[in-house]
Amino acid sequence: MFKKLISIFRKDSLMDHAYQRSYLMLEQTLEMFIKARESLRHKEDSEIDVNIYDKDAEINKFEREVRRDVFNHLSVRGAERLPSGLVLASIIIDIERIGDYTKNIVELALNHPGKLQGGKYEKDLQKIEAAMEDNFVKTRRCFESCDEASALQLLDEYKWVNPICDKILMGLIKEEDEDIQPGDAVSLGLYFRWLKRINSHLRNITTSIVNPFDRIGFEPE
Repeated sequence: MFKKLISIFRKDSLMDHAYQRSYLMLEQTLEMFIKARESLRHKEDSEIDVNIYDKDAEINKFEREVRRDVFNHLSVRGAERLPSGLVLASIIIDIERIGDYTKNIVELALNHPGKLQGGKYEKDLQKIEAAMEDNFVKTRRCFESCDEASALQLLDEYKWVNPICDKILMGLIKEEDEDIQPGDAVSLGLYFRWLKRINSHLRNITTSIVNPFDRIGFEPE
C-alpha cells in the first residue's frame, strides 16, 4: 500500500515536499536519540553537544509544515487522495512523539548525577539501546524504500523489546536489585519506559508500510 502512496507523493509537489520533510524528521530524531543516550549513560557532567530543544522545535516546525502541505493537498485533490494524506499525518505524529520522548531523556540526564548504570539490568539495557539505534536506521531505510518484506522482517526482529522493558520495570518496582539506589531506580524506570515508547512509535511507522490505514500501529494480519 505505502509504495502506491509514495508514487502519489512524487506526482504531487505538496505531498512530495511533505514526504521529504517526514524523512528529514526521522533523521533528526535519530540524532537526538544518540546524543540523549550518550549524555545520560556515558557522561559524568551530562553535557550534550547539540541543542535538543532547538532540534525539538525544528521537528515541531516540520510537523506543522507537513500538516499544511497535507491539508492543502486534500483541499485541491479532494477525497480521492484522502488515504495518502491520512497515512502521512499519522506517521509524522509518531515521529514527533519520538522527539518528545528523546527530549525527556535529555531532561533526565540533566537531573541525574553522573552516568546512569543499569545494575543487574545493565546487559539488557545495552542490548535494548543497541536495538533502538538499529531500529531507527532500519525504519528510516524501510520508510524510504517502501520495502514491505524488510518492514515485516523488522517488525518481527524487535518485537521482543517492549516485553523485556515491561519485565525490567516490574523488577525495579519489586526491588529485585537491592544495590540500585532509589534515584537510580526511578531514573531507570523512566528510561526503560521511554525506550519502550520510542520502540512502539518506530513500529507504528513500520506498520504503515505494510498495513492499510485502519491497521497502522497493529501487527500485520
